[in-house]
Amino acid sequence: MSKKIHIRLANHRVNSSVAVYSRVPKIFTPGEIITPQNEFMRGHGTYEEDGNLKSSVAGVREQVNNLISIRPLKSRYNGEVGDVVVGRITEVQQKRWKIDTNSRLDSVLLLSSVNLPGGELRRRSVEDEHMMRQYLQEGDLISAEVQSVYSDGSLSLHTRSLKYGKLGQGVLLKVFPSLVKRSKTHFHNLPVGASVILGNNGFIWICPTIVNSEDSVGGFIQNLEEVIPRQQRETIARLRNCILSLTQSKMLVFDTSILYAYEESLKYEICELLQPEAMVDVALLTQQRLCMLEE
Repeated sequence: MSKKIHIRLANHRVNSSVAVYSRVPKIFTPGEIITPQNEFMRGHGTYEEDGNLKSSVAGVREQVNNLISIRPLKSRYNGEVGDVVVGRITEVQQKRWKIDTNSRLDSVLLLSSVNLPGGELRRRSVEDEHMMRQYLQEGDLISAEVQSVYSDGSLSLHTRSLKYGKLGQGVLLKVFPSLVKRSKTHFHNLPVGASVILGNNGFIWICPTIVNSEDSVGGFIQNLEEVIPRQQRETIARLRNCILSLTQSKMLVFDTSILYAYEESLKYEICELLQPEAMVDVALLTQQRLCMLEE
């Protein structure tokens, strides 16, 4: 006797977006009326039609005095001075490296903006320029800070602090830059046994716990020969899937939301977290705990 099997999809169980909570900002769609009043100034992502201010992109509303703009959810990264970014070296040029930071133009890291091995401070010589590829070469991942923004919108980076530099073993995750919450620090040693760098540009780096970053010689040391224990690798994989669960539901990514999502995901196997129903469940429970925390 055959039995019928009914498989429940995630969108049949709960709303796939946790934006149903009033605490989450409303997302405007292109053509939607923002306000019928004419006393507001038109900012980026808006246009005026029939006396109404309408959205030209999909995003959240931002208002400064009488200026209304829409910050798009899906957009390239627009850097600001002081931002922490994670990027990949794309080209080695004369006295500079070109870096992909998820922005419209490649960012620039000048040879004079990095710490030399050993941390010595001196003028850069021709020998240093010839050894640039020994420091950083195409394909290397680095963490850096935005030093300045050029007139064309490209970014100038620096790695003068020892917490920045070349990244070793870990996992790179790409999300929308608007989903990374701005905070005082973007380097987090999580108590679950892993470290996370939340780049403002939407590149997130997950790696084994960083211990004594001052021991790195000028930020160019990599732990490629070190054997990472299986338990740590599983923790990194679970954190990656938890962040994917949050970003699929358009939730902000920061240290607290990642930890809550990790705790709620422990009832699932790591591979199960990639199933739509599990991803929605983790995001929904995480949002509920964040709301309780704010209350």
